[in-house]
Amino acid sequence: MVELRHSGSSLGSRASSSPMKRDEDASPLIFNDHVLRDDDDDHPRHSFRDRYRSFWSQIYSFFPFLNDDPRFSQHSSRISLLLLVFIAVAGLISFFSILQRLNSPYLCKKDGIVLHCPRVKENPSLWENPVSATTSWKPCAERHDGGMSDLPPENETSGYIFIHAEGGLNQQRIAICNAVAVAKIMNATLILPVLKQDQIWKDQTKFEDIFDVDHFIDYLKDDVRIVRDIPGWFTDKSELFTSIRRTVKNIPKYAPAQFYIDNVLPRVKEKKIMALKPFVDRLGYDNVPPEINRLRCRVNYHALKFLPEIEQMANLLVSRMTNRTGSPNPYMALHLRFEKGMVGLSFCDFVGTREEKAKMAEYRQKEWPRRYKNGSHLWQLALQKRKEGRCPLEPGEVAVILRAMGYPKETQIYVASGQVYGGQNRMAPLRNMFPNL
Repeated sequence: MVELRHSGSSLGSRASSSPMKRDEDASPLIFNDHVLRDDDDDHPRHSFRDRYRSFWSQIYSFFPFLNDDPRFSQHSSRISLLLLVFIAVAGLISFFSILQRLNSPYLCKKDGIVLHCPRVKENPSLWENPVSATTSWKPCAERHDGGMSDLPPENETSGYIFIHAEGGLNQQRIAICNAVAVAKIMNATLILPVLKQDQIWKDQTKFEDIFDVDHFIDYLKDDVRIVRDIPGWFTDKSELFTSIRRTVKNIPKYAPAQFYIDNVLPRVKEKKIMALKPFVDRLGYDNVPPEINRLRCRVNYHALKFLPEIEQMANLLVSRMTNRTGSPNPYMALHLRFEKGMVGLSFCDFVGTREEKAKMAEYRQKEWPRRYKNGSHLWQLALQKRKEGRCPLEPGEVAVILRAMGYPKETQIYVASGQVYGGQNRMAPLRNMFPNL
């Protein structure tokens, strides 16, 4: 107790000393004792003065050139000046960075289902060709008139091949180009491909309903021999679609040209007529001769010509879109690829109601039972595919990407696709960000 009292009296004597003395002998204990004393009338004034003096002493320690004390060297003043310049530059950079973010096209505020996006000035080069050299490119795959055909007579070819072109129109075009190329590789006669009715599109359109058959055959007459139908001497035409003996099924995806020469050509020579199925992506690009790739280009861009009535309708649509936007204003045709079949085949998970998810599960189980199995593994598969970026983009995600690329909300967009899965609710974010849809 004696020691405690002695400490208290000692502290009290220190606290009552002059302010200068208190600064020199300052310690936490001294400060606390001084603060707790109620009978010291000068405490508020001294406390404020101490804090004021402490604040400026810290400022002077960081920026010595503000102090007139000659003890500070010229070197320290230069360092402090550089520090001030650095802080000012950093502040300017931060300011412009924040300003740029506020004007970013993808920073939108959501009000219910409505997205309010900042107004962005359209970049003049947004609609220009990113590669200026392409304007001077010239086609090199077109047919050269007057050339000599090296095709043998029809009865001297290796045989006949037949394919079903599956999928949508784009996949069907690829299959037709590959079929012509394979016929050239094997020196075989190609039977006019059949556009197979897709399980999703349910489209019964035939080759001759879309493309000009006469032009197709005539344009390729110096490259590949093509006939409209199965030869008359082959009596049982249904056998070509059903018989295993008449079908080649072991063709890998993106097969090289040599695979057809080694594995398919002998069977074509033996049976004279063979069906190749499935025929989706069954010919590679990097493992075939350059002239075969040029032939594929020739088929796609020259031989496959739409019927006149289809071209007229296309020209009418383009004319309407151009007239609506005006000559100086371009427009965008956007294929969302978010139909029910594409969503189902992706086996990805998308935001939706429980009822919507249950119906999609039933649809997948019906259309792809082998992949669906019991459905227990699909959630993990959906997460993995989403992580790897292998899921179709929802309309709202497409809208965010377009705004991030710099397309303003006034952009004229024409949706070129089938019925969007989810209907108007799924289209709402895209329509809100681009009203001219």
